[in-house]
Amino acid sequence: MFKGSIVAIVTPFKNGEIDEGRLKELIEFQIANGTDGIVPCGTTGESATLTYEEHHRVIDFTVEVVDGRIPVIAGTGSNSTAESISLTKHAKAAGADGALLITPYYNRPTQKGLIAHFRAVAKAVEIPMVIYNVPSRTGVNMLPETIAELSDIPQLVGVKEASGSLQQITELITLCGDRINVLSGDDFIVMPILSVGGKGVISVVANVAPSLMANLVDAFEAGEFMRASQIQRDIFPLCQAMFLETNPIPVKTALALMGKMDGELRLPLVGMAEGNLKKLKEILARYKLI
Repeated sequence: MFKGSIVAIVTPFKNGEIDEGRLKELIEFQIANGTDGIVPCGTTGESATLTYEEHHRVIDFTVEVVDGRIPVIAGTGSNSTAESISLTKHAKAAGADGALLITPYYNRPTQKGLIAHFRAVAKAVEIPMVIYNVPSRTGVNMLPETIAELSDIPQLVGVKEASGSLQQITELITLCGDRINVLSGDDFIVMPILSVGGKGVISVVANVAPSLMANLVDAFEAGEFMRASQIQRDIFPLCQAMFLETNPIPVKTALALMGKMDGELRLPLVGMAEGNLKKLKEILARYKLI
């Protein structure tokens, strides 16, 4: 259902408030450059520091601006099952096309707990769901056999896989076949994941270079495998730059340097160290983004 180059879009702030004008511009920038879907209120969107009212507003606003042109997959995950259900219910009411649900973080549930969590959300809300597995940020790794066990849920349509393990991702695709679309959660290995049956990416780097990531996925889908491989190598330094510090610090700083928004972050995130900022500027200049 969800495939291609999907952006995990940032949430622009100005003076502590959501900058809706800039968010609209960023959404239009994505659509104009070939992005296939938008994820508001993901990790890159600083969902952990948004109030409930802000979270709701960002999703409402994104759905309104996109106006059906591409899918909106609302970030609605939490380490509380009840909170995940509440946010997912709102996303459905807002008209989102799907929900991206991160594995519960910090509490580190067992595989049995993960199954219970996602079944509870699916039972409470009928909306296409994408599970987000990112062990480096949550402290828990959702195993392929666990996801395969959940694949009988009709509205479970995808997994954003950011374990970084091609072995695990290949096992997941082998177990689930065409029942679930596997999307890369790592910009560094989009091409390898596509080559074993992945269907796209939910990308950070697409915030600053949407056409490059869209071209990579489009080239692969067109059977232009050498071209897709070359694009992956070409964007590798830019992908590295987006993770010089904790996401979304570098990507928001990059967008600010590109004149697309203020670089304002919410505590406990702070601005980049001078050395890393210099590296970021050099790489952005190399790609003619500044």
